Amino acid sequence: MYKVKVSSEKKAKIEEGMIGLFFEDINYAADGGLYCEMLENYNFEALEATGDFDDYHTAYDGLYGWEPYPYDGAGAMLETFNEGGVSRENPHYLVFTASSEQPGFSNKAYDGIYLNKGEKYRISLYMRRHENYEGAVYAVIDAWGEAVQSIELAPAVEGSDKNTEWQKIDVEFTAEEEVNAGTFAITLEYEGRADFDFISLKPENAVEGVFRRDLAEKLRALKPGFLRFPGGCIVEGNTLDNRYQWKRSIGRREDRKNNWNRWAVHGNNKENNFKGIYSHYNQTLGLGYYEYFILCEYLNCEPLPVMNVGLACQYQSTQLVNIEDEAFQEYIQDVLDLIEFANGNENSVWGKVRCEMGHREPFNLKMIGIGNEQWETDKVDFFKRYDMFEAAIHEKYPDMRLIGSAGPNVEDKYYDAAWSFYREKKNALEKPIEKYVYAIDEHYYRNPDWMLKKSRFYDNYPRDIKVFAGEYAAHVVPGAFNNPSSNNLYAGLCEAAFMTGIERNADVVVLASYAPLFARIDYTQWSPDMIWFDGKSSYATPSYYVQQLYSVYTGKYTLDINTGDELSEGLYTSASFDGEKQKLYVKLVNVTDNDMEINMDLGEAAKLMGKEALTKAEEIVLTGNKEDVNSISEPEKIKPVCSNIIIDEKYILKGNSFAVLIF
Repeated sequence: MYKVKVSSEKKAKIEEGMIGLFFEDINYAADGGLYCEMLENYNFEALEATGDFDDYHTAYDGLYGWEPYPYDGAGAMLETFNEGGVSRENPHYLVFTASSEQPGFSNKAYDGIYLNKGEKYRISLYMRRHENYEGAVYAVIDAWGEAVQSIELAPAVEGSDKNTEWQKIDVEFTAEEEVNAGTFAITLEYEGRADFDFISLKPENAVEGVFRRDLAEKLRALKPGFLRFPGGCIVEGNTLDNRYQWKRSIGRREDRKNNWNRWAVHGNNKENNFKGIYSHYNQTLGLGYYEYFILCEYLNCEPLPVMNVGLACQYQSTQLVNIEDEAFQEYIQDVLDLIEFANGNENSVWGKVRCEMGHREPFNLKMIGIGNEQWETDKVDFFKRYDMFEAAIHEKYPDMRLIGSAGPNVEDKYYDAAWSFYREKKNALEKPIEKYVYAIDEHYYRNPDWMLKKSRFYDNYPRDIKVFAGEYAAHVVPGAFNNPSSNNLYAGLCEAAFMTGIERNADVVVLASYAPLFARIDYTQWSPDMIWFDGKSSYATPSYYVQQLYSVYTGKYTLDINTGDELSEGLYTSASFDGEKQKLYVKLVNVTDNDMEINMDLGEAAKLMGKEALTKAEEIVLTGNKEDVNSISEPEKIKPVCSNIIIDEKYILKGNSFAVLIF
């Protein structure tokens, strides 16, 4: 029989908001995902990206995703021009010539548009008539090759009423039919010519008018403590020009300069001629830094932006800005300006920009990541860069918490060098180490067995410098594209086992986030992922529920929990207590196929709660077959089940399960 004894001895304080989220625009997580825009290449600025390490190329492909409508006609012409447009930053627009057989043009919209009958949607666009066209303009919803709904965007005009300047059009409509993978088209009433730009289709129920509701609500249900954004490798870019530049992501949506996504070239090789299936993966930046801060408010969590330190992605490039170059100071200034944008008042330069965008109150930014996944080499002087960023930031903002980097892996020479650097720095500082670096970002994408073996990874860590477990996931199938089956129950259980060690060692690990967060089905460069979705619906994975159970059901400090030598036999445990709520949380993970009979010794914990014994508990269990996965067709095949139970010393922990007992 297994034995679990929970002590009344308070151990590590658990930081409020310890379990958070890591958002990266990978797997079409922003455009095509959380950002509620349903159309693709709505700004006619698409770039096709090709190439590989240190040799990347982009070609303008402004008509990507657009074609004449209907498809079986002839005569229509689509062209792009870049003079006299709506935006200087995104100058291209569509010049469309309608024919009698093809009066319109349609959008690819990833794998088509999805509309729910009876729900409201909004179409917005810019249009400019040519002299030869006075007819009406319509939006058409096509399903199963048939136009099922027509929405008038602009009525016909005559003579002097005709305006040949750019006009902003904004129309709301209610979907008359359920549409799955349908076609969105714009048509002219008869032959003629007109210009179009920034054509948008969004659901009216989008959270804050920006975030796709089902995805945003799944994030909120996690009750995260923080949101790290805008990503990992895209912070660096495969070239420095390709990096995420926050100043390009704010202001009027039309003026946010389109960028190619670093993940557009993932998987390129000689065999595919260095051109992958995601070569048109772009960032329109409709989801920009302002929106990330708004999302943090919606989620009631702390923002944690990550900033570039003058290095392109070290996995994909050797490009960098030398610290002696004047241009390097621009990277430091970008961080200082971001803090002012987030926290400054209306009398500051960047605080005024935030106020003008509609948010007068500061965002109360407290933490910033300095570099994403950097490591020191004979050519990359990351440690000096960190020193320079730290000095400049803390001179002006001494209380800002900074996150350092331990490199892309743990247990390698770069990881060892990073920790040596921070520990040597600690010994030389005349201020507390947390005023230099609040926590060190560590990443672990490892197989499930590693997660199990390393559940005590932090037990013997020195307690003087804190850790941010910034990216982790159990990889059942390493390097898999478009593989939802990689998010099976066993992967989630191994993550839960590893996280017992994170929770037990909360005096070392102060922040933790699974990665990546989102994956659009058939548009995925990296598996596994926490939430999968298509154009219509989404589902949570077992890994999602593991994160949720840790985020929602964790106390204020840990209690000692003793299982003897049973850890090697597949049982993983942690316990925490919340004095304010008078709640005891016991987490138990069983990665074996067999049920475990556990003798629960809760006598000391009962005294902590002023009781003689603890027998009544709320039980939340995540269990099933190891290979079980959720899916679009079976979104809740694996999900937590809640019940009230009586524990009379013995508790049966099901095989292949993660249980949270709440007393």
